[in-house]
This record gives sequence, C-alpha cells and structure tokens, in this order.
Amino acid sequence: MKFCSECASPVSLSIPAGDNRPRYVCTSCAAIHYQNPKMVLGSIPVWERDGELKVLLCKRAIEPRYGYWTLPAGFMENNETTAEAAIRETQEEAGANIKLGNLFTLLNVARVHQVHMFYLAELVDLDFAPGEESLEVQLFSERDIPWSELAFPTIQTTLELFFADRVKIREGGSYGFHTQDINRTMRAEGEEAK
Repeated sequence: MKFCSECASPVSLSIPAGDNRPRYVCTSCAAIHYQNPKMVLGSIPVWERDGELKVLLCKRAIEPRYGYWTLPAGFMENNETTAEAAIRETQEEAGANIKLGNLFTLLNVARVHQVHMFYLAELVDLDFAPGEESLEVQLFSERDIPWSELAFPTIQTTLELFFADRVKIREGGSYGFHTQDINRTMRAEGEEAK
C-alpha cells in the first residue's frame, strides 16, 4: 500500500499507539489501514445415486493454477454470510444448484493471508455448467479424481478428509468438522514439493 484511501496522501509502515504490529498509517490524516486475512468459501457438491457417490469439480479458467481442478470456491463478499458465499460461488463457478449442509473444513493458509472454509453440499439436480472462471465442470468418483491435477492443498486436504469420513459413515459414524493449518504449496508438474 502506498497511498491513503481516505485522503490520498502517502502512507508509512509503523506501529500505531496501543497496537503491537506494523500497520500502514497515513502521514497526513493518521488513518490506520488494517490488512486482514481474506475468507475463501466453497462447497463439496456431491451426487449420490444407486450407492455411487460423485463429487463435482471445476477446472480453473483463471490464474493462479489455470487448468487445474478445484472445488467451487472463491472470496467472500461483504454483506453475505459464509453459507451465502459458498452457495454463490458454487453457482458462479459450476452453475450448480445445491442444498448446503454443515461446515466441513476450516483451513488456515497463513502464508497467503487466507482462511478457506468448505461446506458439505448435495446437488439438487444435474443441471450444471462451467461459469466464467471454469473451463469445465465434471462429476468424479473417488477413484477418478485427478489427484495430481488439484489446484491447491486446501482442495486436496478437504477431499482426503471427506473420503476418510465416508468410510466412517459406512461404519455408522458421521461427518466431522476439521480444522488444520496448511503450510505446503502444490507443485507444478516435474517440480519437487515445497
């Protein structure tokens, strides 16, 4: 940040009185500009018929990770709830109508200043299509998921936890709520994991 959004004067990085960390502070009007983590909301849309469960994934049409697969998700907007954001992102990216379930994962991605949250969801119908940010959308069974082509660690973690919980459900259990810190990045083809 270089300029104040209140008066357009230059800002400097300093620790304001009563605070404990550097913030961008206007050199003219003294406005403090806080920068906080972004919230990424999405869903795990599933279709289950005749004992077979499939998950809807989107192939990204935007950077970062163009051409890689993801769950439908995106940044939360002001004036919406986390549930509303998950439903909206699913509609925008996959054109899918869902019945939203419980919050399933809350994943802290501190290195990029984000928190990712995914809700369980059931597809209402099979009327889905790629939105502007998706090249294609497709239903995948667990065995067919393109694991090496997933866009982000949060997607891989969420799907792994989801299918692990499915095993528990077959044994009479239920879906849990999972929270983790994600410190790794996805690797490009031929690149070593970071």
